[in-house]
Amino acid sequence: MNTKRLSSILVIAAVLTASATLFAQGAGQGTGQSVPMAAPAAGQAQAGNIEVPWNDKIPPGTAAHATKALAESSRHGEWVDIALPGGGKLNSFVIYPERKDKAGVVLVIFDINGMRDLARALGDQLAQDGFIAIVPDFLSGMGPDGGGSASLGANVGQTIRTLTDDEMAKRLNAAMEYGKKLPASNGKTGVVGFCWGGARSFGYAAAQPALNAAVVYYGDAPGSADSTQETTLANVKAPVLGLYAGNDARIGATVPPTEAAMKKLGKSYEAHTYEGAGHGFMGNQAGAAGANLKAAQQSWPLVVQFYKKNLG
Repeated sequence: MNTKRLSSILVIAAVLTASATLFAQGAGQGTGQSVPMAAPAAGQAQAGNIEVPWNDKIPPGTAAHATKALAESSRHGEWVDIALPGGGKLNSFVIYPERKDKAGVVLVIFDINGMRDLARALGDQLAQDGFIAIVPDFLSGMGPDGGGSASLGANVGQTIRTLTDDEMAKRLNAAMEYGKKLPASNGKTGVVGFCWGGARSFGYAAAQPALNAAVVYYGDAPGSADSTQETTLANVKAPVLGLYAGNDARIGATVPPTEAAMKKLGKSYEAHTYEGAGHGFMGNQAGAAGANLKAAQQSWPLVVQFYKKNLG
C-alpha cells in the first residue's frame, strides 16, 4: 500500500470517529442528560475497588453480604421497643449469641446513614462472637408520623445531626438499662460506633461512668474541636479502643492529641491506624484497592479480644 492511499484511509477513519462522538453527544440533547458509558459487567469491581470475598469471621463489608448474613444467621434476633424516659420508644434490633452462660451486652451505634442492614449484620457478628448485641435506631420517633430511619429517606443525615449529646446519652442509657435486665446478660455493657457513631461511642464513655468498654471506629474524641478535651476525657472510666484509617486526615489529626490527653489523665486508650485504608473502611471493604478489607480483617479480632477481656 502506497503512502498516499494510507494517508487517505487514516483521514477517513478520523472523520468516522469524530462523527460517532458527535452522534453520541447529540443523542442526549433535548433531554438534559448525557449518554452514559457502558456499565461494567455484573460482579465487576469499580476502578480502585476489589471483589470482597465472603468471610463470616468479620462483619459484612458490603450491602449484599449484610443481607446474606442476616438471612442465613442461625442466631435469634428480634425487634423490641425500649421505653424512653419522658415517653417515646427506641426501636431496637437485639441479637443473642449461642452460648450456655450469660454474656456481656454491646450497644451498636450506626454511622451517618442511620439504621441499615450493615448495622444489624454487625450486631449479628457480635452475637456470633459471643455477645448480646443491641442495635438501636437512634432516629426512632424523629421521622414522619413518629417513624425512624426508614421513614426519613434522604433526610437521615440531616436529621441525625440534630441529635444532641444529651439526647444520645438518654437513648444509650435506656438501651444500656434494657440490656442489663435481660436474663441472658451478665450485667456488663460495651459500646461500638462508626464514623458519626464512633464519636458518639467515645462521647458516651465520657458521659456514662458505668460503661465497661468503648470501641471507636474512625470517630473523634469529645472536645477535639475546642479546648475542652482534657476536661471532658477526665470523666472517662471505661477502657477505649480506637481504630482509624490512614487516609483520613480529618480524624487522624485528632488521634495524637487524644493519646496525649488520655495518657496524661491515666486513662486506658489503645489506638491503631491502618495505612492506606479510608474513612468508613468497615462498611466499605471493597474500597481503597484492598486496604479497607485488610483494615477490617486486622481490626475486628482486636475488637473481639477487647470485649472478651472487659465484658467476659
